[in-house]
Amino acid sequence: MTENVILVDSNDTPVGEMEKMEAHLKGELHRALSVLVFSSQGEILLQQRAFSKYHTPGLWSNTCCSHPRPGEVSLEAATRRLGEEMGFTTELTNSFSFIYKAHFENGLTEHEYDHVFFGNFDGVPVPNPDEAHDYKWISPVALMEDMRSEPGRYTVWFRIIMEKMEERFPELFAL
Repeated sequence: MTENVILVDSNDTPVGEMEKMEAHLKGELHRALSVLVFSSQGEILLQQRAFSKYHTPGLWSNTCCSHPRPGEVSLEAATRRLGEEMGFTTELTNSFSFIYKAHFENGLTEHEYDHVFFGNFDGVPVPNPDEAHDYKWISPVALMEDMRSEPGRYTVWFRIIMEKMEERFPELFAL
C-alpha cells in the first residue's frame, strides 16, 4: 500500500501530495508530527526506533513521530499514530512547530514542517515491534546530558525538538 504525505510551503500551507518515499528521495518539504509524552513525575517517554525502519533504525527518539495523511488533521494523526506505535492514546496539545532538513547516508532526506504535540500518561506502553524496538522514561535533564555526550544515539529531529524545548520551557530543565 502506498502512503502519501502532504507537501507544504514554508507557512505550512498544503501545495500537493506525494508518495512518502518519493518525497524523502527528493527532499520535498512535507508535514510531519512528533509526540512527546510526559509522566506525572516529569519524565519523557522515549522510543528506540525499530531496527527495520527505512532510516535511523535503532536510534532513540521522541515518543512517536509520523506524517498526517492527506485530508487528516495533524492532531488526529498524532493520536492515531501514538496508538499504533506505542499502544495507548492520551489527550494531546499542539505545542510548537519548526522546519528542518536532514540528509541520511541511505540517500533519503527528511525535509519536514514538524508539529510537536505534548501529552501525559502514567501507564505502561505496549510498543508495536514494527515501529519501536524498546522504550524508556527519562528526565529532561538526564536526557539532555546524554544527548550532548552521545548525540549519535538520537534522531536529528528529536535533538532539534529538545533544543527548542530547552529554550521555550526552561522550567522542565530546572534541577
